[in-house]
Amino acid sequence: MNESPSEKEASVRIALEPVSSRTTIQEGVYQQLKNALMAGNFDPGQTLTIASLAETFGTSNMPVREALRRLAAENALEVAANGSARIPIVTLARLDDLCRARIAVEGLAAELGIPNLTPTDIATLDRIAVDQHAIGLGSNVYDLMAKNQQFHFTIYRASGSEVLLQLIETLWLRFGPYMRMLSASVEPLMRKGELDPAGQHVPIVEALKAGDFTAARDGVVADIRRTHEILRDYCPVTQDEPRSKGSGSASRR
Repeated sequence: MNESPSEKEASVRIALEPVSSRTTIQEGVYQQLKNALMAGNFDPGQTLTIASLAETFGTSNMPVREALRRLAAENALEVAANGSARIPIVTLARLDDLCRARIAVEGLAAELGIPNLTPTDIATLDRIAVDQHAIGLGSNVYDLMAKNQQFHFTIYRASGSEVLLQLIETLWLRFGPYMRMLSASVEPLMRKGELDPAGQHVPIVEALKAGDFTAARDGVVADIRRTHEILRDYCPVTQDEPRSKGSGSASRR
C-alpha cells in the first residue's frame, strides 16, 4: 500500500472545522470524525495523531482522545498505546463480510422505511440524485460520497428503528476505508466525464414515485451489491498480497 498522505493534507481534504460552541466540544469532535470516517475521507492504514487533530479542531487533546476511544470501541479505528489511531486496512474477506451484513441490515431498514417516506422525502431523494449527477460532471468526489450517505440515510431513518440506525452507522464506520478506496477509483472517471454517480439511485427514485415499494427496496440492495462488485476488483486479498487486476471476482465466489 502506498504511503498515506500527511495529516495536514488529510485535514484540508476532509474539511474538519473548529468545533461549534452550540454543542459540547467532545461531541462535536466525535461527530465530525464519525462523519468523515463514514464518508471514506481517510486512507486505509492512515495514522491520526491526537496532537494534529486537536490543532485542526482548535481544542485540547482530551476531547480528541475521547472521540478516538469511542470510535475504536465501534471498530472504526485501531488505537495504539501512545494514543494515536490508525484507519483499519482493507481485505477482500472483510469486504465480503461487511457487504453481507450491509445487505441484511440495510435491506431490512429500507423495507421498513420505504412505505413511510413522505412526498417531501421522495422529493429530497430526487433532488439528491440530481445533485449527484451534477457532481459527477465535476471532480469533487467527497461531495459525491456525502450525497450518497444522505440518500441512503434518508431512507433508513424513515424505518423509525433506532436499533437498525445504530447498526447501520456502525457498518458504515467500518466500511469507511472501502469508501475511500472507491472514491480513488471513481475520481479519474469523474474527471473524464465517464461517470453518472446517480445511476444506481435513479431507479430507486422512479420506483418510489410509482409506489413500487418492493422495487425500491430491491434497488437499495442492488446499489450495495454494485458497490461490492466494484470494490472486489480493487481490494487486496490480504494485507500483504495485492489482488491481480487481471483476476475476475467470479473466481472467488
